[in-house]
Amino acid sequence: MTANGRTRSTNRAAIAAAVLLLVSVAGSAYAQNFVRSPIGGRPLSIGPRVNPGIGGAGGGLADRAPLHGPATSWTGDGPRSGMPPPRVHDAPRFSADCDDGTRQCSGRPVSVNSGGKGAARKGRAGGGGSSRAQDVAATRTVPNELVAEIDGALTETQTDALARRHGLRRIASQNIPLLGATIGLFRTAGNRSADAVARDLASDSSVRSVQPNYRYALQDQKPAAGSSDPAQYAQTQLHLPEAHRLARGMNVTIAVIDSGIDAAHAELANTVADTFDALGSKDGPHAHGTAVAGVIAARVRLTGSAPEVRILAIRAFGAAAGGAESTSYVILRSLDYAVAHGAQIVNMSFAGPQDALVARAVAAAAARDVVLVAAAGNAGPKSPPLYPAANPDVIAVGGIDAGERLMAASNRGSYVALAAPGADLLVPVPDGKYQLMSGTSFSAAFVSGIAALVLERNPALKPAEVRKVLTGTARDLGAPGRDDLFGAGEADALAAVTAATSAPVAATVDEPPQPAKAADGNNTSVSRALNEPAPSIAADDSAANHRAAQ
Repeated sequence: MTANGRTRSTNRAAIAAAVLLLVSVAGSAYAQNFVRSPIGGRPLSIGPRVNPGIGGAGGGLADRAPLHGPATSWTGDGPRSGMPPPRVHDAPRFSADCDDGTRQCSGRPVSVNSGGKGAARKGRAGGGGSSRAQDVAATRTVPNELVAEIDGALTETQTDALARRHGLRRIASQNIPLLGATIGLFRTAGNRSADAVARDLASDSSVRSVQPNYRYALQDQKPAAGSSDPAQYAQTQLHLPEAHRLARGMNVTIAVIDSGIDAAHAELANTVADTFDALGSKDGPHAHGTAVAGVIAARVRLTGSAPEVRILAIRAFGAAAGGAESTSYVILRSLDYAVAHGAQIVNMSFAGPQDALVARAVAAAAARDVVLVAAAGNAGPKSPPLYPAANPDVIAVGGIDAGERLMAASNRGSYVALAAPGADLLVPVPDGKYQLMSGTSFSAAFVSGIAALVLERNPALKPAEVRKVLTGTARDLGAPGRDDLFGAGEADALAAVTAATSAPVAATVDEPPQPAKAADGNNTSVSRALNEPAPSIAADDSAANHRAAQ
């Protein structure tokens, strides 16, 4: 056997042993989806690496025109006094994981574009530096669809007449209290350019604004070449066991806007207190949404960052040609529902282009004291800012690996607030199974859970104050001080909870980082027991069914 062969065998044995250790050691899950094959309930074992994809048939988006070009990833006893001092790295460190799904850049040094802090490494750029970054930079819209803010006094009949006057068909319309506006979704007809149709519609006195129906996608990726120790390394890096002695997320509600969540999974039993299908699809659970919820709230074989939170599960992503997708209109409905139903934190593990209406909804949610957390994105060092993470009211989270190196796929930029584990994490997926997954989706989920711990200890904190606690207690990585790679550094759950508990928050808080230029008050926590019945499900009978309307 060659030396390389012996190394590979040793690595496989180490991974298998670490996964077996999981049966007796509580742990966590991870973000931005490099997917491995499901691990069946008992016993745990890792099968061949595959990318099963996310979502099933339907979802209201499956019959849209396919995207062109490369697929884009949008998808009790107090602190321990003997805690070692945080490590300070003199230069940026990068994970060798490739983010382009080809594995061709695995193991190569990663170069960083100008604007990143610290010395760039030589060699070919890691994934996301070429075709994928260019693909992300392009405006992604649903062909022949427009989203418009219209006069709220219009009846459905009048709205249909408005559409006909401009050669359009109304797909759906809904009052969005979060925006204080009625939003209509329209489809164009004929061969007129989208710009011409939008200008024509915007000229109508009943219309306040018009924009494309932008696409959003979950931040998931294919398996990385090679893997780290899957045995809950994030627990140690984030200091979660110590933090959970002080707080576990009781009396805090987190809305997870994602694909469908398997509320029947043992890790999430009696945690999902309410569900809403913004697609009107009624599809079954999906891997990505279940995994993100597990990173936040798992508590059986795994341990999430806030295992006693209450989850508001909002399905906004359905199957499409390029993977699980959503749109501006659906995201608006989802944010509106989250705020109206008492969410204190909203986790958004997805990304897309700059979107004026969604930006308004995000700002309106923040003004209602909702903490907003989003994945920074998986498009790599040359990507422009991705949204909603790059909105100033959102805490944008980048991804690191078990060696505290920046994931090659993780976006960089002035909008990145902090970093959290996002590589080779064991997470729950539907049907009682588990998978190894990677991505900034899960980095964001870890931080959403830590924000819940902070709010449990100090419920009076405003979103900007929660941001200050999280960034002010982060452990510096890379070059000293804040940088565009790690933001303020790696989130530290124990330090954040301690700061929220023992020190008053200053009246004046730091301004959030800026992007690079280019009603239900019932928040009673659900303490879960495996022998308790599953939570009741609330459905929205008035949800617009996109698939049926097309």
